[in-house]
Order: sequence, then structure tokens, then C-alpha cells
Amino acid sequence: MSTQELLEDSLKEPAIGQTSKFQWHATPIGIAALCKQEISDSSKNSYEDALKEGLEVGLDLSREERESHYSKKGLVILFYS
Repeated sequence: MSTQELLEDSLKEPAIGQTSKFQWHATPIGIAALCKQEISDSSKNSYEDALKEGLEVGLDLSREERESHYSKKGLVILFYS
């Protein structure tokens, strides 16, 4: 199964947390931050927002690797070790 397929399947499951800009999902790959709204800023700003808001739900993601993906539901920032 591809990364994209794993993300799509995981986003169908209930979120583990919600913040103002993201829905947070546990995936087999890592933690996924699904952007609730369309992103007009650069992805760097989205990463910074996700790092800040992750702390609100008890996730310190500052040392994790990260990459972005586009799913059927929108932009997903994937954090993994």
C-alpha cells in the first residue's frame, strides 16, 4: 500500500484531536495534520502553524521529519520519525 493510500484510509478514521487550523490523525506512518481550510500561504507557514497547534493537543513534533501530501480532503502535513 502506498503512502497516499495509507493516508487516505487513516483520514477516514475519527481524528485524535482538533485545533483551530488542523484535524489530527494517527496513521501507520506517523501523525497527520489535515488542514481544515484551503492554504493560501506558503507550506512553510503551514508547518510552523502545525508545530504550534500540535502542542495544544499534546504533540511535540519539533524533532520529527515532515512532508506534505495532498489528499482528497486537502493538504496533509505528515510528521514521522
